[in-house]
Amino acid sequence: MTDFAKMRDQMENGSGFIAALDQSGGSTPKALALYGVDASDYASEDEMFAEIQKMRERIILSPDFTSSKVIGAILFEKTLRERIEGQAVPAYLWNKRGVVPFLKIDKGLQDEADGVQLLKAIPGLADTLAEAKAMGIYGTKERSVVHTANAAGIKAIVANQFDVAQEVIAAGMVPIIEPEVNIHSETKAQAEEMLADALMAQTEALKDGQDIMLKLTLPEQPGLYDALADHPRVQRVVALSGGYSTQDASARLSQNHKMIASFSRALTEGLQRDMSDDGFHAALGGNINQIFEASIA
Repeated sequence: MTDFAKMRDQMENGSGFIAALDQSGGSTPKALALYGVDASDYASEDEMFAEIQKMRERIILSPDFTSSKVIGAILFEKTLRERIEGQAVPAYLWNKRGVVPFLKIDKGLQDEADGVQLLKAIPGLADTLAEAKAMGIYGTKERSVVHTANAAGIKAIVANQFDVAQEVIAAGMVPIIEPEVNIHSETKAQAEEMLADALMAQTEALKDGQDIMLKLTLPEQPGLYDALADHPRVQRVVALSGGYSTQDASARLSQNHKMIASFSRALTEGLQRDMSDDGFHAALGGNINQIFEASIA
């Protein structure tokens, strides 16, 4: 069985969750501040990314960060060129931790229109996908945002996501389609119902071999996305924490039995740079265990 086939089996059948380690230029300062790294601790963007890479490496090397509970990890593009113990990060994740590597490919959001923010154009996408595939990346992730229950906007955001997904599929990888619904939206429940319908319409149009994953905000109506999770073209439906605390996100996830977690902030909650290694591993292990239990509920 090829590595890709093994990865596919793990993503379809593995027990656990996907760690989101893909903090980008926009989200890194906040992630570092929560980790105890102040903006005064770095003088340039390169130094900032070096600090977040130290945090990611510490997480990846932690004893509980293995495929027994973490079946996949989403990486930022700069992380492709970083190394852990002499290996490129994607190779290290798969070869040493048994964790399937994914790549965040989106380049930010367009201005809001019709209650949504579409993906910005992704320059050089074909080259990025070719490089990622050669490095053993299994799939990609691309995030856009729904703010209000606007039917035209939600139809547009799903179409935009599936256009990019087709490029990823053509490159031989599996896209994680992520139209996040803002957890503070006053029309969150209605937007989610519209989104479920729009996603199903596009998914029904996929052909054999055009497999996708979905990364969605934890819904107000538990089980809303079960039909999508059961669709033969959908390998997995995963949940983003979206600003919920680890406890709240895990509680919501445990009510959605056909979703698994793909958390970022909830995964790193409570971690601090100045923790001892034992303290760090204990805190991260506690988060991993809580998210794992919610994912298999």
